Amino acid sequence: MRHRSTVPAVATIASLLATSAFAQPPAAGDMKELAKATQNPVGDLTALPFQFNFNSGGDLEDQTFFNLNFQPVVPFRVGDWNVIARTILPINSIPTGATTRASGVGDIQEQIFFSPAKVGRVIWGVGPMFSFPTATMAPAETGTWAAGIGAVVLTMTGPWVIGALLNQFWPISDAAGDPATDLLVFQPFVNYNFGPGWALAFAPLMSANWNAADGDQWTVPLGLGISRTTVFNARPMTLGVQYYYNIEKPAGSAGQQLKFVISLLYPRRP
Repeated sequence: MRHRSTVPAVATIASLLATSAFAQPPAAGDMKELAKATQNPVGDLTALPFQFNFNSGGDLEDQTFFNLNFQPVVPFRVGDWNVIARTILPINSIPTGATTRASGVGDIQEQIFFSPAKVGRVIWGVGPMFSFPTATMAPAETGTWAAGIGAVVLTMTGPWVIGALLNQFWPISDAAGDPATDLLVFQPFVNYNFGPGWALAFAPLMSANWNAADGDQWTVPLGLGISRTTVFNARPMTLGVQYYYNIEKPAGSAGQQLKFVISLLYPRRP
């Protein structure tokens, strides 16, 4: 898959962001609050996000590593706590040569956060993380059963949603040798909300693969994104596009990422 193949996707997302064919949205204030709720990783909002990631450049040159992450988020109440269950199902297409590719499912993750139901000025959550060796293609196979802990903290002030998320996975059992899943994920996020559901976002997903050789452990992207939370055919949803450039990356990896997000929202009825 060449990088130029992303052009139709760019045009489609841009059209959806700007189109006037959306159903009549709620009041601007309500839509802005719904947009802010989507930016809270431990919020009381059921969502079905699809992330389309096109990784290219760098050592991949003009080839593209495509990754689709399906990430259903299901919150529920247990006493005085909100429990947020997030599953990450990756579907990958990885170049293995000039004209060959490997495609299939990657390792599935399950993330569970416990967060106080009573929301204060500072919102936080903590819980267990799990990674399962479900990859169906050789370039993505780890053979690692991994577990760890995750934490998130944020605050909402006016149009701003500011916080950070930290996950660490440690290998419990490994059947395939290298690469094993020994992974740190850190994501600071700063969102500025404006207009009826529009938002600018800085949310780089930084990671450290402790199993890699020295000098190849960190991936550090920098970039920005824009999104719009709106209503289409009576269904609230968020559409977004983000671009990140890797200022630090392992050998053999991409230099940049173009990401499109479509998230179907299911807010609780009042």
